[in-house]
Amino acid sequence: MTDTSLSAEAGLGTFERWLSVWVALAIGAGLLLGNLFPSAFAALAALEIASVNLPVAVLIWAMVYPMMVGVDFGAVRQIGDRPKGLIVTLVVNWLIKPFTMAALGVIFFNYVFAGLIPPDDAQAYLAGVILLGAAPCTAMVFVWSNLTRGDATYTLVQVSVNDVIMIFAFAPIVAFLLGVTDIVVPWDTLMLSVGLYVMLPLLAGYLTRQRLIARGGEAAVSAFKSRVQPFSILGLLMTVVLLFAFQGEVIFDRPLVIALIAIPLLIQSYAIFFLAYGAARAWGIPFNVAAPCALIGTSNFFELAVAVAISLFGLGSGAALATVVGVLVEVPVMLSLVAFANRTKHWFPTEGDA
Repeated sequence: MTDTSLSAEAGLGTFERWLSVWVALAIGAGLLLGNLFPSAFAALAALEIASVNLPVAVLIWAMVYPMMVGVDFGAVRQIGDRPKGLIVTLVVNWLIKPFTMAALGVIFFNYVFAGLIPPDDAQAYLAGVILLGAAPCTAMVFVWSNLTRGDATYTLVQVSVNDVIMIFAFAPIVAFLLGVTDIVVPWDTLMLSVGLYVMLPLLAGYLTRQRLIARGGEAAVSAFKSRVQPFSILGLLMTVVLLFAFQGEVIFDRPLVIALIAIPLLIQSYAIFFLAYGAARAWGIPFNVAAPCALIGTSNFFELAVAVAISLFGLGSGAALATVVGVLVEVPVMLSLVAFANRTKHWFPTEGDA
């Protein structure tokens, strides 16, 4: 388990602390390379099997697999212990967040930005933010929890339960919301994406974890995760490079598109946090559970959203671009919310039933 007595600096590694900078640099590299070598990236885009881009699939797996090794599904047995924080997280993640994100996307892309974005592009960006809203975070959550001195065991339970629910709920929710907004979704491609980027990594992570525990316990798991973590960050950054290489022409033609996509994402992030944080305060949930449960609801599993956007709509699609903007927005937003939570911890009890 993560030691919640660790300092904030210890909880956030060099790459994580500067993730916004690395993503910004990857965006710049992608734009530059895409314009210098368009034929090379066109060839990469053509490497597909069953609507799955193979280079991106490898990179997504590099991102997701190390995270899944850290998920202990044995923790799900603790679901009945201190249920309040878990209830807040699940209600926000699965009954509120996907639908508010879809509503904000419709409001901004179909109405507020109607004169700034072509209708086809607006629908693509809407699809991307819906995918973000329907994918609760499973990895960076541990970083945010540690930075607020959160209960590491409880956070593990929340992440494990979310992963189990995601297997069954992500595809139906996405299909419903995309259908409501008149975006055609091929079910077979969506289910393939969930299987490829959620179920199989979970299975691989579970098998790896069991072997590591048999050899050296949790210490072996931690050591393995430390060794493979750089590949996760590299996979993320390389995916961003590829995405923006294919979006270079669009972005150079309309440089404000990134800011326009970011606006509903920013509103959603802060609104969801304060909704969950306020509910936790009203219910008397201790701070070491309240802060992580609000941050979990705010953060996104952007790796999954990026992968599904590419599978459904293509590597050069507006939907894929919107999910990558989610990466750029999330890290500074989450760090600001961590700082706010730490300044307001006196609002909450330090002990009690969660």
